[in-house]
Amino acid sequence: MHRVTMDRPVEVSVVLPAYNEEHTIEETVRTTLETLAAFLPREAVEVIVAEDGCDDRTPEIADQLAAEDSRVRHFHSDERLGRGGALERAFEAANGETLVYFDTDLATDMRHLEELVERVRTEGYDVATGSRWMPDRVADRPAKRGVPSRAYNGLVRLFLRSELRDHQCGFKAMSREAFYLLKDDIQDNHWFWDTELLVRAQREGLRVAEFSVDWEPKGDTKVDLVRDIFGMGSQIGRTWWELSVRPRIDRRVTMAAGIALTLVALALMTVYLDPQAVLDVMGAADPALVLLAAVVYLVSWPIRGLRYRDILAELGFHEKTSFLTGAIFISQTGNLVFPARAGDAVRAYVVKARRGIPYPSGFASLAAERVFDLLTITVLAGTVLLGIVATGNTSALIEGLLGSGGEVGAENRRAGRTAAVVAAGVGLAAILAVVGIVASARSDRNLVRKALGRFSSDSYADYVAGIVEQFVVDLQRAAGRRDAFARVGVSSLAIWSLDVVTAILVLVALGANAEMSVVTLVAVSFFAVSVGNLAKVLPLSPGGIGLYEGAFTILVVALSPVSVTVAVGAAILDHAVKNVVTVLGGVASMLSLNVSLTKAVEESANARDQAEPVDSD
Repeated sequence: MHRVTMDRPVEVSVVLPAYNEEHTIEETVRTTLETLAAFLPREAVEVIVAEDGCDDRTPEIADQLAAEDSRVRHFHSDERLGRGGALERAFEAANGETLVYFDTDLATDMRHLEELVERVRTEGYDVATGSRWMPDRVADRPAKRGVPSRAYNGLVRLFLRSELRDHQCGFKAMSREAFYLLKDDIQDNHWFWDTELLVRAQREGLRVAEFSVDWEPKGDTKVDLVRDIFGMGSQIGRTWWELSVRPRIDRRVTMAAGIALTLVALALMTVYLDPQAVLDVMGAADPALVLLAAVVYLVSWPIRGLRYRDILAELGFHEKTSFLTGAIFISQTGNLVFPARAGDAVRAYVVKARRGIPYPSGFASLAAERVFDLLTITVLAGTVLLGIVATGNTSALIEGLLGSGGEVGAENRRAGRTAAVVAAGVGLAAILAVVGIVASARSDRNLVRKALGRFSSDSYADYVAGIVEQFVVDLQRAAGRRDAFARVGVSSLAIWSLDVVTAILVLVALGANAEMSVVTLVAVSFFAVSVGNLAKVLPLSPGGIGLYEGAFTILVVALSPVSVTVAVGAAILDHAVKNVVTVLGGVASMLSLNVSLTKAVEESANARDQAEPVDSD
């Protein structure tokens, strides 16, 4: 955005960020003009109402104020930009050399306005900020405001090495030069914008003045769990990474991190899978069939890439299958290292940084993929379970799960029971998720905003609700159309069928086919692998190792004449083969695509789109 030049010589531009301020905005504007007139010529000031997608009478009042006084300007936005976003677009169109902003509730005593302005205008500071936590003055704040504020500012000082005491006081000024130096580096567009401005100003070596102010809380607090812990807390972590970690990362460090990730994944395999047991089993297995099992499992990965491509295409993003397959390989390698499927965040980050796919869409596509995975293996497991009931083998299944010790062993039986419970719960959740998607798609009520409204009426909660709503809309789009649903469903069926075929080949490699018919082998394998993978959704260990083996062993032994030794060996070897393919694929993808968290950030060409303001001047 380019500066809008005006005929009058404006020296100071005051921006008032406004969201649904119909009860206060008029008085705030008049008080601001009166205060400025006490120490500046009338023609040297302008007041800009940065109205951020209000749904009350604030726009009408702002238009009226602008019509009555040429010093007042109104910028309207049809959509929420966030507090920081609204400030940025107003400052870019402001005319003053000194840029000022403060909260419209006038919690800070306006007698400090002259000091704020003059710190920048005449004293030569680049940035000035009021403070409620200076040693000589502490604002009278209730505990529910004071405690979180002190904790937050302490974290900023600790992690971001700031020398200031109060980063969120809504009473700040800066020079035009400082704003243009910092604005492209500030990533947040809401409440953290204030903090990031001050932190980055200090890192750039700018002169920052912090002075004490009288401050009195107005109205109820806007502090809430969603905003302060999850929102601004994550922004502290993000800024710490960008300022303290990323500058130290070069290509050598990136490659070392990738190798370390691989070594950790392999090391964890030796913790949860006895390496000697794996070697013993592999020694007894047909190596040609084990290799064929690995090849079959490898074939499923390009299909994963195709499926992810189809899901993203429904969201309007068209990417190459090779890139997406590599991204999945890397994220799944991360899932072998970190519990709670933290590797999934790797994929969302990579597709955002490298392809500009927004986080809500990235996570929605992942959620859609997970829903299809869970629904597919639930259907597979349910189909075989119906067959078991129809053939009268239910008692064998119950005895396998509820029996005591025996040849299977108490530890394996306990893991198998846990896996069965988890699998049943996850399968039910998958079905409910599909029902929920359909129900929300057909509902005219804003369920997301209503639910978040129970926890907070803050404008930031409304902002978060918008993100969640976009997530839900994207998820519905990804799985909503019948042809897309069918196409992704077929891909999911192919992926998990190949997963089962891999297990079948491992069982055959250990001679299990000699003890049962082909039909029994296929049915048992489908049931054991499906229940085991449903159990892995609760990752009690990295990669879900443990529950999978328990479910696989118990079900194979209960439903077939295969011995415990062969069943345990097959479970270990099956999981080991799949993990090795995943890790090697992750390494190959990092090398061929040069994709990693750090490299993706370095190569990110993603720029924030900024809408032009509507100047009602």
